[in-house]
Amino acid sequence: MGRQTLKADPQDELAARLRLLQELSGHGVRALARETGLSSSSLSRYLSGQSVPPWPAVIELCRLVKRDPRPLRPLWERAANPLPAPPKASRQVQPPSPPAGAPRPPRNDLPRDVPDFTGRQAQLDAVLAAVAGSRVVAVDGMAGVGKTCLAVHAAHRLAADYPDAQLYLDLHGFTDGREPLDPDPALRTLLAALDVPSEKIPQEGGIEPLAACWRSELAARRAVVVLDNAASADQVRMLLPGAGESVALITSRNRLLGLEEVPPVSLDVLTPDESAQLLARASGDPSGPDGRLGRDPEAAAEVLRLCGHLPLALRLAGARLRHRPGWTVGILVERMAEGASEFDTAFAMSVRQLDRAQRRLFRLLGLLSGSSFDEYVAAALAGVPLRGARAMLEDLLDAHLVQQPSPGRYTLHDLVHQHARRAAEEQDTPAEREQALGRVLDYYVHAAAAADAAMPYESGSRAASAGSPPAELPAFGSKHAALGWFVAEYTNLMGAFEVAVATGADAHACELPRFMRTFFARRCGTTHLNVLFERSLAAAQRLGDPWQLAEAHSDLGFARYNAGRMAEAGAAYEAAAPLVSEVGDPRSEADLMMRRGHLSWDEGHVEAPLDLFRQAGRRYADAGCPTGAAHAAADEAWAMLQLGRPEEAARLARDVLGHTGGEPGWPATLSARITLGMAIVHDQPDEAARHLRQALELAREDGHKHNEAWCLNCLGVALRQMGRHEEALDSHRQAFALLDELFEEHWKVHFLYGYGETCRLAGLPEEALRLHRQALELAPKVGARHKEVLAHEGIAAVLDATDPAAAAEHRAASQALRRELIPEPAR
Repeated sequence: MGRQTLKADPQDELAARLRLLQELSGHGVRALARETGLSSSSLSRYLSGQSVPPWPAVIELCRLVKRDPRPLRPLWERAANPLPAPPKASRQVQPPSPPAGAPRPPRNDLPRDVPDFTGRQAQLDAVLAAVAGSRVVAVDGMAGVGKTCLAVHAAHRLAADYPDAQLYLDLHGFTDGREPLDPDPALRTLLAALDVPSEKIPQEGGIEPLAACWRSELAARRAVVVLDNAASADQVRMLLPGAGESVALITSRNRLLGLEEVPPVSLDVLTPDESAQLLARASGDPSGPDGRLGRDPEAAAEVLRLCGHLPLALRLAGARLRHRPGWTVGILVERMAEGASEFDTAFAMSVRQLDRAQRRLFRLLGLLSGSSFDEYVAAALAGVPLRGARAMLEDLLDAHLVQQPSPGRYTLHDLVHQHARRAAEEQDTPAEREQALGRVLDYYVHAAAAADAAMPYESGSRAASAGSPPAELPAFGSKHAALGWFVAEYTNLMGAFEVAVATGADAHACELPRFMRTFFARRCGTTHLNVLFERSLAAAQRLGDPWQLAEAHSDLGFARYNAGRMAEAGAAYEAAAPLVSEVGDPRSEADLMMRRGHLSWDEGHVEAPLDLFRQAGRRYADAGCPTGAAHAAADEAWAMLQLGRPEEAARLARDVLGHTGGEPGWPATLSARITLGMAIVHDQPDEAARHLRQALELAREDGHKHNEAWCLNCLGVALRQMGRHEEALDSHRQAFALLDELFEEHWKVHFLYGYGETCRLAGLPEEALRLHRQALELAPKVGARHKEVLAHEGIAAVLDATDPAAAAEHRAASQALRRELIPEPAR
């Protein structure tokens, strides 16, 4: 696995790991310190190994590059609490903070509590009273009236009493150009915020399992959750806590009458006195007659009127005064006098301070539909270099027209977004808007292709062909960086797909899901993948390109197969076959052969899959695709093993490992190690166990839960064949626990026979019988005929001692199926 086996100094090893995080971030020390909130001098000591950082500093560094800090915890503890050793004159270890073993800091996603919170005492008291009595409260009112500000302020007040988590989620009920966030992705986001492992989150079964999982997690915590911008009672109902002590604060522009049990708190505009206080605080103006507002009370009153006594408009107006010390209040009134509404007057006033390029970028940002974006998207949208986009975003931040919820991510407030979108519709031509969105689609397709290339797939990744590649793309130094990008951009990628479909960008709609297959295999269930490929096929049909249509049919078959829909997978592959032959692309031919080989094997055929794998290997070689050729050879070796030819399987698996060098980045390495381990288990049990455990470690490091379950099941079978029944049972149980967490029942059909046989030989006949009967019920549903044969044989073996007649019936059924699947040769 290439891991360090020498006993390095933990402090030096920790520093080396932190330097890798710095490398992933792409920042120098000063920029990295600024992004993480650390001092440059402290960060330099941590990176050089001169001192041990406090654990929260490690968390911040990991969070910046979207890496899980938990694997670093044992190393940090050893570095922070070294064994007694001779003192080193050049090192001065800082006392760690928090001490070793301290609990992980709770998640706090709450936005900043504004320092100029003004008025609202009665409403704040009502919110706190409602929470105390009902644990849920709904704050409603018109746009810009301060609902979010009040809810966040109350949540900060409640944080000490709810220390386990303070969460915030924008439901986008009123985001212009974007559909409200559905309960399904909302629940997944909230569960992720609680650090619930993705494998524990239900992938199928509808909204009820997700909501139950969320309520269960909340029940064990004291958490406060802010659910901002709800569109309706239906949108938020499934997100509310159940049993336990956690509380939720909801905001909405509508009164949520459907939540009859939830007490409402309605907000109106501020009073004139409160408005004047807020404007003074926001502008930094000293109170009294000596300040600018006091010297011109009539103009100040006009500002309040133009702002409609709305907190958001007042803060924007005050910010302009604060940043323009040479302005009088009268000048502010003149700048605000033109505008379509109270909001637009405030926003337009800020926009007019920008130069032409900044104003254009601001308008175009209104076309985006995602919840947040990064500088690469802004650069693509405006068609400018990355450096220029970064500088303009900083200017927009200073003008309070763009917000930065986290380092590297930007967002627009709903009202600002609406203003920008209206401005784009008024000032930019339809062609200019279409070209801007086209550049964003180009960016996402090519960025997804680059990220996919960093996450090795069985046959390797193709380059994107849709649109024009942007001048600059994110650097994906590892598959972990690529996976982090997919996680951060998932909502935007889905939004880009919807835009592509809506605008007729069919080439983009064909390619984007294709570059997300590897990500879906690691993080998502199969249901969504099937829907995406169905729509991708429709786009390919509209496009009329034979290659795109061939790939779309093949991809849909791949999605159907992974969902256990074997007959539909076969139909999709049949539709793809003549198109692939017509196109004459050896890489596409090889991909389809591999997929048809897997399907044919699961359907119970023997020779056909072997022939398909061998043909695929030759096509991959013709296409100059060594990754695909190695994977085809690895699958051929696995098929030989299942056919009872272990010597040939072992030889071919060793050849694969020789060609890949055992490189963990090659997916074929995992298949080859499993096959080799299973093939030599009788003759070389120790080496077999070593190969199988290395395969398991590869699957875990890759984050591929299906492969992890496969490795665990094979390890269980091997351990059973070594006579180590208890260890074998433990391995099988771990595999099935993973499958239960994945909520994809059809995958169990591949592992039930091995588990059942281990139970039978370990003296657990009733458990063995249950598992074989489960396989017998499941196999016909998913078209896995070979597994049906094995289920009959497994039941017969269990019943031989107690019910010979029933055993004979199952054995006869097995033999009949075998004759059907493998006809006898003609005589």
